[in-house]
Amino acid sequence: MNTNSKSDSYAAAGVDITAGYKAVELMKTHIARTFANGAASDIGGFGGCFDLDLTGISKPVLVSGTDGVGTKLKLAFLMDKHDTVGIDCVAMCVNDIICCGAKPLFFLDYIACGKNYPEKIASIVSGVAEGCVQSGAALIGGETAEMPGFYPVDEYDLAGFSVGVADKNRIIDNSKMNEGDVIIALPSSGVHSNGFSLVRKVFDVENSDIKLPVEALGGKSIGETLLTPTKIYVKPVLKLLEQITVKGISHITGGGFYENIPRSIPKGLGAKINKADIKILPIFNLIAEKGGISERDMFNTFNMGVGMSIVVSKEDADKAVSVLKENGEDAYIIGEIIKSDEGVNIC
Repeated sequence: MNTNSKSDSYAAAGVDITAGYKAVELMKTHIARTFANGAASDIGGFGGCFDLDLTGISKPVLVSGTDGVGTKLKLAFLMDKHDTVGIDCVAMCVNDIICCGAKPLFFLDYIACGKNYPEKIASIVSGVAEGCVQSGAALIGGETAEMPGFYPVDEYDLAGFSVGVADKNRIIDNSKMNEGDVIIALPSSGVHSNGFSLVRKVFDVENSDIKLPVEALGGKSIGETLLTPTKIYVKPVLKLLEQITVKGISHITGGGFYENIPRSIPKGLGAKINKADIKILPIFNLIAEKGGISERDMFNTFNMGVGMSIVVSKEDADKAVSVLKENGEDAYIIGEIIKSDEGVNIC
């Protein structure tokens, strides 16, 4: 840790640069967990380096994704729990990248806060590191910005981006999708990281005791359930791509089924979803009931228990489900591709 750099004037303005040094030292053990093959830098320099191994890739294409955690962070503040939102941040980026069939390589984070509490920052980064481990990405850098007067002293924002690589000849582009192809669901872990402005309004989280156990949630509290981190699908999907021709993948985020599933379907085709087959999680039933939200709006806002959908040919469907289950995903079929210009038909 740098013991020679210190500014009393800057500290008087609300920025303690020595706290930044301490935060970096505390987070290094978490970051080290992510240093898989390719990481070629130590945290604390000006740029993150990655040694790209292109073995077996004839036409490499870099695929990038960036996102944040959004107002889900308000739940972290209220629960005073900061070690899982980093998983959300990574998930929102790498789950997008895998939709192209790309393998995430590395991740960088950005934390902006009202006051740098080193232990809190390290806790946040521990979640980022866990997300990187789950996705096989290296955490090669980041930035922590202390911004007094801009953020409240006990609040922060968290965002990041990831870069992956795919072989141009194997990028998933939906060009081979046909009528009769099967849509497979990968279960979500909960609300993930979208729709929290509505969720917070429904449960009035700022003025309610969100730590009380709720019977409908299996005894878990509203706060605990909502803070459940976003599931990362990278490793099971990569395993699937090794054995099955995948024709389309959708990461179901904000906008729910109606916005995200059509993004992986070509013009002239649509998705017919069998509503009775969807394993809707209890938290979504509670949100709909408490907020008086229509079924259409629920499916147009939330993932409803399906965090990702995958399209394969009918002939490959059973094997695809089997491969996904072998790799820890309780995958199941929810519909098929039909001739349509309506996008998604939930019936």
